[in-house]
Order: sequence, then C-alpha cells, then structure tokens
Amino acid sequence: MKAIVLHAPGEPHTFDLQELPIPEPGAGEIRVRIMAASLNPADYKMTKNGNPAWSYPFVPGLDGAGVVDKVGVGVTAWAIGDRVAYHGNFTKPGSFAEYAIAQAAAAARIPEGLSFEAAAAFPCAGLTAYQALNRKMNVQAGHSILIHAGAGGVGGYAVQLAKACGLSPILATASAANFDYVKSLGADAVIDYNAENVRERVLELTDGLGADYILNTVNRQTAQADLSMLSFGGQLACIAGAPETVADFQPSHRTFTVHKMMLSGAYLSGDPRAERDLALMADEFMARLATGEIDPMISKRIPLAEVPRELTRLSERHVRGKIVVAMEQ
Repeated sequence: MKAIVLHAPGEPHTFDLQELPIPEPGAGEIRVRIMAASLNPADYKMTKNGNPAWSYPFVPGLDGAGVVDKVGVGVTAWAIGDRVAYHGNFTKPGSFAEYAIAQAAAAARIPEGLSFEAAAAFPCAGLTAYQALNRKMNVQAGHSILIHAGAGGVGGYAVQLAKACGLSPILATASAANFDYVKSLGADAVIDYNAENVRERVLELTDGLGADYILNTVNRQTAQADLSMLSFGGQLACIAGAPETVADFQPSHRTFTVHKMMLSGAYLSGDPRAERDLALMADEFMARLATGEIDPMISKRIPLAEVPRELTRLSERHVRGKIVVAMEQ
C-alpha cells in the first residue's frame, strides 16, 4: 500500500511516500480502507519528537474515514463494508495510508448522506471542541464565551457548537483577514489578537464581567492571561497547556474552574469506557454534520503525496478550517 512515512523523528518535510505491507488487525481492531484523512497540528507536533512506542518507518495521521476491510478477533460490532470514521491512537501507525488499523470500540458509523471527506475532517478538532464545550464545561445557553483561534479547526468547530448551544455573546480571536470567515461560523464579535488588547476587548464586550467560558487552543502563556478575563464562576478549558499559577492567581473574591484537555488520553487511560466515549461523541457530532447544523469546514482537498507540504503549511499557522486528504478511489 502507499503510505506517508517518517524514518525518524523530524519535521514534515522529512516525510516521504513509499510502499508498505498492508497491516493486519489484532484482537479488538478493525482494518479500514482509507477513503479520506485530515491534517491536524497534533500530527506535526508529535512527529517532531517521536514516541518511544513507535517503530520506523512510521505512518502518521490521527483522523481517518473509510470502509471496514477486515475485522480482528473478538470484533462483533463491525462487518466488512461498514463505513466508519475514527480518531486514532497516536502511539500506533496512522491514517496517512491506503489502509490503517483502528480500535473497533473507538470507531463510529458514518451516517447516510455524509461524505468520507466530511467524516474525516472532524474527529481530532471537532471532538476536542465538543468535549470541551459539551462535556467538560457543560455550556449553558445565554452565557458568554471566548474562543481563541476561531479560524482554526478546533476554534471553528467550537464557534459553531457555541452557536448551536445558544451561547451569547460568542467572542473569538483571529487575524483581521479571517474576521468575516469566523463571523460566518457564528461569532458575534472577533478580536484581532495582533492589533488589539484582547483582555480589554473581552471586558468591553461583556460589560466588564468577563467571559463565562473560555476555550484556549494557543499556549500556556495565553491561558495564563485568560484567567483575568473570566467571569465569577467562569470556566477555562485548555488544550495547549494550562496556566502555571492558578493557585496564586485566584483571589478570595473570585472563583473559576480550569479543565485540562487531551483527547488522545483516552487511549492511554487503560479504561475501555474512554475509547467507547470517543465513538459516542463522534456519533453525536456526525449527526450534527449530517443535518447541516455543523459545517465540516473543509478548506482544501489534497492527494496523499501532498501531506508533507501541507503539514508544513499548517505548522505555519495560516490555515483556515480543515485540510483533507482525498484518497484515489
């Protein structure tokens, strides 16, 4: 099979396209003939340093969608020909290949009418946003939210979910070039993080109260600054590093909650319920995609061979929405 591989930890430009043997599913696994995959920042971040569990050549790629091609021992929920999408286990070979192995318990059925490309676009970014808003923070209609990087994958899905949940106002940060795009997803106001004081604008747009919810997808330093933008009793969900000095920051007259997020932690937990929950969240999310409530935000479709170049572009943080690999049929 054709696959994108890395031969040692490194940047995306070191990856290449080569032929590998078709993998075999083990107990509790399914083999998926990949029809589409999507690119995520986690793909280039993890390959930069590698993982002790990897053997080389290693196939990256967290998100995949396709057709079940073979089932492993003990798998009864899936049959050959079933259409599935999944968020992969980062300790094992991934979806940038014509065939990939997925945990049967973590895979979700693609609804009728939803394309492979739309199904592949959402898992890592969409489930992260969904877990943050609907599971960790349990957002409630009528409350305010600040979403960092609203033009990106996680941020863009979060803006749409916030709109669907009835949050107001929905604030997002983005570059000036992406203002109209982020507003089209459902943001009420967009803050230019390059040219504006984000804290001052958030307080202005929330009548001095601060945001009830904040989703931080940027870094630990930005998350630290977010603490001063939360309302009384507010919640902060962090994907790229939690604040370092939460205990020292919190004065006696304020209270808030910080959630640390790592979607792939489900595979490291040793708890089979965590893997099944990935599938459950994917079912719920794809139902919204199928009805058109959530847009998959596909900004570009590429062949498998262009993955290294597009991952490099993604690492430069100027990509809007989602880049999807469309496999040759």
